[in-house]
Amino acid sequence: MLGFCATALFAWPLVARAQQQGKIARLGYLGFGAPAASANRVEALRAGLRDLGYVEGKNLVIEFRWAGTVEQLNEAATELARMKVDIIFATSSTESEPARRATDTIPIVFATHADPESAGHVASLARPGGNMTGLADIQTVITPKRLEILKVVVPRATRFGVLWTPTAPSGRPFVQAAEATGGKLGLQLLTLSVSTVAEFEGAFAKMAHDRVGAVLVHGAALTARHNNPLLAELALKHRLPTMFGVRDNVVAGGLMSYAPDHLDLTRRAAVYIDKILKGAKPADLPVEQASKYLLIINLKTARALGLTIPQAVLRQVDEVIQ
Repeated sequence: MLGFCATALFAWPLVARAQQQGKIARLGYLGFGAPAASANRVEALRAGLRDLGYVEGKNLVIEFRWAGTVEQLNEAATELARMKVDIIFATSSTESEPARRATDTIPIVFATHADPESAGHVASLARPGGNMTGLADIQTVITPKRLEILKVVVPRATRFGVLWTPTAPSGRPFVQAAEATGGKLGLQLLTLSVSTVAEFEGAFAKMAHDRVGAVLVHGAALTARHNNPLLAELALKHRLPTMFGVRDNVVAGGLMSYAPDHLDLTRRAAVYIDKILKGAKPADLPVEQASKYLLIINLKTARALGLTIPQAVLRQVDEVIQ
């Protein structure tokens, strides 16, 4: 049995009446993890669509499919393809890959893809060339900066843990970027992969046992939206200063993150959806890269870890969580 939930926050009679009045766009939303963990992303996309005149039950239906594993994501994507939705929204590389496998004709829009070109999801950022396009948060661009900031915060540390997700197409490019930067910074890296939430605790215990001085977490769907408090709790439990890939982990108690505003990227994905619904082809819509990055620090967590954040870092901070 599939472990996903088909969610529609409207009544079918309302949809039926709307169908009689004109064409209704059908958007398939492919989500990884529990719906509650992605509620802010869903609302961001809905807000972007509302700004462009889309009203659910009137001229838009969103078919939600949620999955707890990559295997279930593949099944959910296949179901959306069978339903022949007009567009599939698959925010990151984790969701985009099952969507790509499910269809090469239905347009697919992503919002926070870590590396669409390396993953083979587009021919190039400027000319996607297929049925996929959207916005990207390029891991190979941002990973070096994350490591550099973390090194400044814990200058005496020479051994860092790197937690990554092999089921995400962005995983390998992330590790390669971390290794290249680690060499330049004189760091020894302990890389550990996790494919399920159940593996989080063992990974942190291993890093603590091997005496790493800090941890860099791959900004993948698994670590970004699955049980956000758990990673922060484990980092604090093992007293490991940790750099995350999304703000949510810092709000949950993690030390810091350096990343684009993923809610803003998700809201802006509505523009791609609108253009495609109006006749544009994904192949002709260039992928937009994130251009603004936010450094967020949880000072309460810093105090709990006995860390004093250097002024050089504090001057770069965009948001402080007390």
